[in-house]
Amino acid sequence: MVISSTNTDSAEHLNCTFASRYVRAAVPKFKMPETSIPKEAAYQVINDELMLDGNPRLNLASFVTTWMEPECDKLIMASVNKNYVDMDEYPVTTELQNRCVNMIAHLFNAPVGDDETAIGLGTVGSSEAIMLAGLAFKRKWQQRRKAQGKPYDKPNIVTGANVQVCWEKFARYFEVELKEVKLREEYYIMDPVQAVELVDENTICVAAILGSTLTGEFEDVKLLNELLTKKNEETGWETPIHVDAASGGFIAPFLYPELEWDFRLPLVKSINVSGHKYGLVYAGVGWVVWRTKDDLPEELIFHINYLGTDQPTFTLNFSKGSSQIIAQYYQFIRLGFEGYKHIMENCMESTRVLREGLEKMGRFKIVSKDVGVPLVAFSLKDSSKHTVFELSENLRRFGWIIPAYTMPPNAEKIAVLRVVVREDFSRNLAERLLSNIEEVLKEIDTLPSRLSTKAAHVTATINETQDGKFPKKSETETLEEVTRQWKRFVDGRRTGAC
Repeated sequence: MVISSTNTDSAEHLNCTFASRYVRAAVPKFKMPETSIPKEAAYQVINDELMLDGNPRLNLASFVTTWMEPECDKLIMASVNKNYVDMDEYPVTTELQNRCVNMIAHLFNAPVGDDETAIGLGTVGSSEAIMLAGLAFKRKWQQRRKAQGKPYDKPNIVTGANVQVCWEKFARYFEVELKEVKLREEYYIMDPVQAVELVDENTICVAAILGSTLTGEFEDVKLLNELLTKKNEETGWETPIHVDAASGGFIAPFLYPELEWDFRLPLVKSINVSGHKYGLVYAGVGWVVWRTKDDLPEELIFHINYLGTDQPTFTLNFSKGSSQIIAQYYQFIRLGFEGYKHIMENCMESTRVLREGLEKMGRFKIVSKDVGVPLVAFSLKDSSKHTVFELSENLRRFGWIIPAYTMPPNAEKIAVLRVVVREDFSRNLAERLLSNIEEVLKEIDTLPSRLSTKAAHVTATINETQDGKFPKKSETETLEEVTRQWKRFVDGRRTGAC
């Protein structure tokens, strides 16, 4: 059947009708269909379901890039069928990755000459990059311990409790004890002093975060380097530092060039960064760079020849697409240092507008700091009637996806909302969000408090004694318990994971 291209409305109607004939009978949810359906029907069925997804640009929970230029989109589609691992078949793509690694290494002040090749690689994201860096630290530590004739079966790693879940995955998957520096109120990043106190002879490295997921803050890597250097001199250990710059690695060099956090510090041996965050590439690319070749044990690198020539490989997976690597190279040569700096300054300006707008409302306490990743984390000054979880839920009516969460242990009674400001979050959108927040506040102020009902239920459930009496809890204790109950309620309604 041929449909005239000039009659698009009729075409869409026919496609919808065409697809609807196949939906109920031909698309079971839990097993592959027995029969085929026309391509138009398959497209329409899936497209209709995807309409129920949130709008990526209004997803302010995510750091991941949601917009790129059309020219880059074309490059991505043109290379979507290239398997990056086939280096002999796609040597230019391999060269583009190597150029990206060199550019990032120089950006992070690696001790690499202009004509030297930096040590690093592209990954699926910062999670894989962290796994690879962690494996390198573990193997280097094991080699030292073996050479010294000492036990090497109980490695540990020191981090703050604010680390992203990938660090917990690394520790669990590769059998490394995770020693976390606990947070405290008003201080939501790793304390370098406490971190160094946790270091012992079995510590493979200390991981510092440049851009905390919770508040966007930069940890003090320079102070950590100074304290750890002193401890190494006193003990004879060689404990190094890894910097998880997933979020801040493409922020600090452009906005805070004098900040010392990278390879300018002697103990920093490796750095990871997410290309798909402020590297301005769609989801699916991260980078890890080592200080020198000696910091990446050769025994972790595999060599294969069944794809044409000898090819070194150090990855957790094998096959992966080339599109994101090509897109990263496009952004580097398209924007240059000047372009990245301009975009990051714009993001910080939108962040300032949002922060000042929230402060003017008089209802919020800003938890995030001025220096760091462009985001605003904020809590309600008064949570006695309504919570940030209510605000998050009600803002979804306007399309906004804004996470509400409690801080890690020792600061868990603090519940916040977090808005991540990306390149495509303009000042106009910031002002519209502020307007919607004000509207939601006015609406919930007219509603009975859900907290009072929950508080009564929680108090009755938790404090009931054998004689039937209900000992009175303090307001703070009640609010803490209500916050936990509300968080469980919200988590229970989620259908996916971040």
